[in-house]
Amino acid sequence: MNGTFILITIAVYFGLLLLVARITAAHHTDNDAFFCGNRQSPWYVVSFGMIGASLSGVTFVSVPGMVGSIDMTYMQTCLGFFFGYLIIAHVLLPLYYRLNLTSIYTYLGKRFGNCAYKTGASFFLLSKMLGAAARLYLVCVILQHFVFDAYHIPFSATVIGTVTLIWLYTRKSGIRTIVWTDSFQTLCLLLALGLILYQVADLLRLDVKGIVEAVSANEHSRIFVFDDWHSKQNFFKQFFSGIFITIVMTGLDQDMMQKNLSCRNLKEAQKNMYFYGFSFVPVNLLFLVLGVLLLIASAQLNIPLPAKGDDILPFFAAGGYLGYTVLVLFTIGIIAAAFSSADSALAALTTSFCIDILSIERYPEQKARRIRKCSHLLVSAVFVGCILAIEAIGSRNVIDTIYVLASYTYGPLLGLFGFGLFTRLRVRDRFIPYIAIASPAVCYLADRLVSSATGYQFGYEMLMVNGLLTFLGLLALSFRYGKTAKE
Repeated sequence: MNGTFILITIAVYFGLLLLVARITAAHHTDNDAFFCGNRQSPWYVVSFGMIGASLSGVTFVSVPGMVGSIDMTYMQTCLGFFFGYLIIAHVLLPLYYRLNLTSIYTYLGKRFGNCAYKTGASFFLLSKMLGAAARLYLVCVILQHFVFDAYHIPFSATVIGTVTLIWLYTRKSGIRTIVWTDSFQTLCLLLALGLILYQVADLLRLDVKGIVEAVSANEHSRIFVFDDWHSKQNFFKQFFSGIFITIVMTGLDQDMMQKNLSCRNLKEAQKNMYFYGFSFVPVNLLFLVLGVLLLIASAQLNIPLPAKGDDILPFFAAGGYLGYTVLVLFTIGIIAAAFSSADSALAALTTSFCIDILSIERYPEQKARRIRKCSHLLVSAVFVGCILAIEAIGSRNVIDTIYVLASYTYGPLLGLFGFGLFTRLRVRDRFIPYIAIASPAVCYLADRLVSSATGYQFGYEMLMVNGLLTFLGLLALSFRYGKTAKE
């Protein structure tokens, strides 16, 4: 019965997405619509949709699940996120709009040269493909475990089917459609979160005041860690890592910036970033509160919890403890979060591959459109392969895996953009790919050596170290020139 409920929910939900896609794609199927939404997206629609795209199915499942192991200390990172969004609004967005960019990595070509341009785009393609695949992987695992295993459908078929659904409603108008479908999906996600919180609180017979008191009194309510420098949850590590994670995973990420660049002008894009950054903190706090309430419910009702934190919320939702209403809401929530993250990732990967790697702008419009459609299909196929590879490797906490991957793959982008923006120096372009590859390799070795010698464990702050090493490598091979390049 649970499987039937979930399948019906998915079918109805996907039908609504196709309807939105059909309406928004009418008469707008050219590359300009696919890549930048004809630069006519309302800022408030973009901002609201970005909430769902950033949260993803991973947040919906992993954030409540991480409370049992690291309490509510994830909020320290979220506070850093907010300040990161302010930096993006006032440093990066003005640059992108001044250069009228479609792909943000074009800046690296203008500032350094073609090798830097291709290096930046390649690191984005690698980073985004792995990160987006990790996010969607978790949702596919949940659907497989609670639905498709009962029908003896292999995991590979679940993955292929899920990616195919996303490809179907994004293939015509790309970002023009995604801006609107993401807003619809964010609405579904937030409604699901609110109603699940209500149902769990009702199970525990708690009103709003009771929720606050119960969470505050719980041993897992700890948010700040100031006293342990060796801990990955130390406040300063988490806070500053949050700032730089936001800068690289939003400000230097074609996926997130592509939506911002679809706004009508810079002022509207900055409004979008303010609202989005402000909303991100309380939404994540609600997910953490949900995690604490689930732990309280398990203790009061003597419910044995799964070993993996990512399985706790799915276990409650599908186990019948919260009723069929929560099962439907949970299904809508994770599908909405997963699709809103994966659809924009596919569009951004296709955009970067077409513009940065294939230089699609040199072809006539009709041929360029054919190349874009083929590239979109190719990216979807690679996406499937990455998800299956992640399944073979496995991970206890997907959101932690995503940030660890980002520390290594986004670090060179941070160093490249930082060097370009804050120095007047030129670099021998042909050496830039070697620096970008050497930096994360050195970071990996340093992490192993420092951990074995001192016991100190690098957390997400490895991103800052990685970016700094790239910056220093560029500095070592740089020379001064008389006039700043036009930026």
